[in-house]
Amino acid sequence: MAFFPRPALTLAALFLALATVLAAGSAHAETRTLKLYYIHTKERAEITFKKDGRYIQSGLNELNRFLRDWRRNEPTKMDPRLFDLVWEAYQRVRGRDYIHVVSAYRSPATNTMLRGRSKGVAQNSQHTLGRAMDFYIPGVRLADLRNAGLVMGGGGVGYYPTSGAPFVHLDVGNVRHWPRMNRQELVSVFPNGGTLHVPSDGKPLPNYEQALAAYKSKGRTGATISVASSSGSSGTRTPGRGLLATLFGGGADEEEESGSEFQTVATASARDAGAAPAVRRTAP
Repeated sequence: MAFFPRPALTLAALFLALATVLAAGSAHAETRTLKLYYIHTKERAEITFKKDGRYIQSGLNELNRFLRDWRRNEPTKMDPRLFDLVWEAYQRVRGRDYIHVVSAYRSPATNTMLRGRSKGVAQNSQHTLGRAMDFYIPGVRLADLRNAGLVMGGGGVGYYPTSGAPFVHLDVGNVRHWPRMNRQELVSVFPNGGTLHVPSDGKPLPNYEQALAAYKSKGRTGATISVASSSGSSGTRTPGRGLLATLFGGGADEEEESGSEFQTVATASARDAGAAPAVRRTAP
């Protein structure tokens, strides 16, 4: 059995503590920017929405406008957690190109119109709540983007590889995915079985309970949103529903539409010759 003098143990503990603090500080100090291209409006922008762990109100406002209901030119107040989710997915898949947005906010009027055309449109879609985005990233396999969404466990993950413009749906509602993967497919993403996602046979993977406990523990620290003000101070905003209510709530969280809304955009892509030039918006 190895023996270490007490000073050596103390020094090792200090180094470990310092490494932990530095890692946490680095994550807290990062700047988050989304590179977006909206295939319907042909707008491009690079919008910084978070810096030093705080949301930037001007960036949030710009994202609200950019991700508006393009049919009615109507914006809403999007859920900032969605921006974090999309940003994290982009990092996981090592994206380089612009995020090609197929759909984001959808007004209730637009949703009603679409429901009149197709049974596949959810009545209480997360899109109408400003909590969902449908998108793809050129150069990134759609399955890899779907898997990144599953691993993050931040909400709903929809997979539409055969849509006119193939895309993945991410939202910050209940943790679920569609179409349901079979057990073998889901295990390939979660080899240790630690996930809240349930395969098509309806039976949770082995470490479902541990994943649930971890999700609950995160919920106790994620109840507020910090927004940086122009004076440098911060304010907090509490979401309308707690994290556990979001997970177990139901109601406005059924699986989203079949993708029929997007059949008309099959040719919309980064190759559009008339795309608007990129506009970079950074933190003040």
